[in-house]
Amino acid sequence: MQGKMAIVGDADTIMVFQAAGVSTFPVTDEREARETIRKVARDYPIVFLTEEFAEPLKEFLKRFDEEAYPVILPIPSGKGTGYGEAFLKSAMERALGVDILFGK
Repeated sequence: MQGKMAIVGDADTIMVFQAAGVSTFPVTDEREARETIRKVARDYPIVFLTEEFAEPLKEFLKRFDEEAYPVILPIPSGKGTGYGEAFLKSAMERALGVDILFGK
């Protein structure tokens, strides 16, 4: 499991990650995203999830907060809602006590 990363989201956003060696899992709706996350969470310690799926699934994703792995990180996407950026900003501030990424 060490060093493996996956990304779940819309096909247009996630394909660029494939060039960086990240395993890609395209989905089209929330139900498909939920099922894909359940499957990849067994094999990948880091799972990125595009924000248009992360925001509606935030209650479902809380169950993963109780364990060290997998780490599921919502990320901004081309169909952005702002949730991914806000999540990363909040996580950075909790971890470091300061916003070093966005400066807002």
